[in-house]
Amino acid sequence: MLATSLFALTVWLRAEPGFNEWLKILQAEAFYIGVYILIAISIIMMAVSFLGCLSALMENTLALFVFIGTQIFGFLISIVGSALLMQYSTMHSSLQPLLQTSLSNFVSTSEQPYSSYVLNMIQENVGCCGASGPWDYLNLRQPLPSSCRDTVSGNAFFNGCVDELTWFFEAKTSWIVAIALGLAMLNVISAVMSLVLVQAVKKEEEEVQAYRR
Repeated sequence: MLATSLFALTVWLRAEPGFNEWLKILQAEAFYIGVYILIAISIIMMAVSFLGCLSALMENTLALFVFIGTQIFGFLISIVGSALLMQYSTMHSSLQPLLQTSLSNFVSTSEQPYSSYVLNMIQENVGCCGASGPWDYLNLRQPLPSSCRDTVSGNAFFNGCVDELTWFFEAKTSWIVAIALGLAMLNVISAVMSLVLVQAVKKEEEEVQAYRR
């Protein structure tokens, strides 16, 4: 169930049209590295779950050892995928320099139609101004665009789009990382319980052999 939930959320995040378009425009598609890893491990864990059930029912020690190996592998990959996803979706991460570079370039060329379109789209939807704040426009002696201002109060948004987009991405990925870490913890529990079952099966076999003698 955890693996299925992780698969559904990661595929939804990857397939979301607007989100995908923003990352492509901002040249921050490295964000998807962790998503791809978590999609792959969720598929593997969904398949491996049946192996665990069958090996436990059959009390087959070889199958149980294979299952333990897959659980250790799943734990490691889930941790790596979560770490990479957080590396491109949290404050002070590798995402922010990418956003800073892209947004600064758009601000410096804001007189061009495409740059103006991108900035207006992001600033209106997220509620931010410039890369670091309104002073990005002021330092270039450019007027603040209307998308930089709150439609109710008319005041300029104080936060820059780098911070606001990072908080936006962080909110998108928090549940995915939580489920991935939960799955990693379950991998450890499953591996330990399978090892206990292996020991119990071996002990039972030894008792049967001793009884036959």
